[in-house]
Amino acid sequence: MNTFHAHDDDQVEGGALGRALGLTRRQLFAATTGMAAAAAITALPGRASAAASTSASALGAPLIRDSKRGIILYTVRDAISRDPNTTTLPSGFKEVLKALSDIGYERIEFAGFSQNANSEGGASLDNIAGATLLRSWLDEYGLRAEGNHGFIPGSWPLTQADLDRFKLSLEIANILGMDHIGTGSDPTNSSYKADWDVAAEKWNFLGELARNSGYVKLYTHNHDAAYNFLLDSGPLDAQGRPTRSSGIRRLEYFLGITDPKFVNLEMDIYWAHVAQYRHKTFTAPDGSVQTNIFNPLALVQAQEGRYPLFHAKDGKINTATTNGYDMVPFGTGDIDYTTFFRGLVSQHHYPMYEQDTAPGGAANPAQSLQFAQLSYNNLSALTTE
Repeated sequence: MNTFHAHDDDQVEGGALGRALGLTRRQLFAATTGMAAAAAITALPGRASAAASTSASALGAPLIRDSKRGIILYTVRDAISRDPNTTTLPSGFKEVLKALSDIGYERIEFAGFSQNANSEGGASLDNIAGATLLRSWLDEYGLRAEGNHGFIPGSWPLTQADLDRFKLSLEIANILGMDHIGTGSDPTNSSYKADWDVAAEKWNFLGELARNSGYVKLYTHNHDAAYNFLLDSGPLDAQGRPTRSSGIRRLEYFLGITDPKFVNLEMDIYWAHVAQYRHKTFTAPDGSVQTNIFNPLALVQAQEGRYPLFHAKDGKINTATTNGYDMVPFGTGDIDYTTFFRGLVSQHHYPMYEQDTAPGGAANPAQSLQFAQLSYNNLSALTTE
């Protein structure tokens, strides 16, 4: 039986000081650790904007409730993988989870279950015993596992080995108390309608299997290519494949032919904006070149219930690059997250901070956790008005 020890901030007061300030224990803790961290990261990019955002937060209610703020551990993968015998910095799952809880995060998205072999639990926790150990740490630090970029079978129809491995992933997800399980890859890398039809058949099956295993929703996380235009019409090439597009984007088509009960999406808002920058034109069936500017928010609004998770990854405009943006800590870039999140009706979404470039390497080994603090402050500072 899975147990989750709830930590409802609206019910637990933060002592005498918390009562005086009208704060719960976690809010008080986050506020005080946030002030200390702000002093510690004055040299980081975006420090001024973080302070301004914190001041602005008094003007309205938080746009993202504290219980919804999360992080994918890929952002701090350097900390998870470093040898605890060679550093005083947090290392391995247990210490990093505690550090993230201290910052204020409540939701954790895994990116696999590997860590440094010298960390408690050993190199791999991708098994029943490892999941049980991870769950004990999550409970200890008041955290909730919300998802994982894990195993999605490559075969279709499924081989027995792939089916067994997927079922193990679902068992691990249920031990961890996850509501979601997914992947960091597109359902297919193809441009062609026929391949997306096959992918939809497979994902419908896997999604139903996941839901039948417990309250687990299957999700796909996508980069910009999934928002490029589907090749579904026009003259055929030498292999008999279409060469032109009706104007529908690949992932839009996938949404239309998958069962909303079983297949969900995690929009990476950064990569959706890269798609807006990159994928603007298509060749129509009559051979004319058409322009269609992608609107990430409109896509979500059309089927908001299918987006339980987001990657809250920020970008600074840089048109000298292919993608048009450089990844930066959340709240220090040019993506308008306030408008995006205000445009959603439901409050049942989990924004997971992600930054592929957060690790600072040997020159700055503390950087990824410092960026996690900065980004949490900025995520917290988004307001409803």
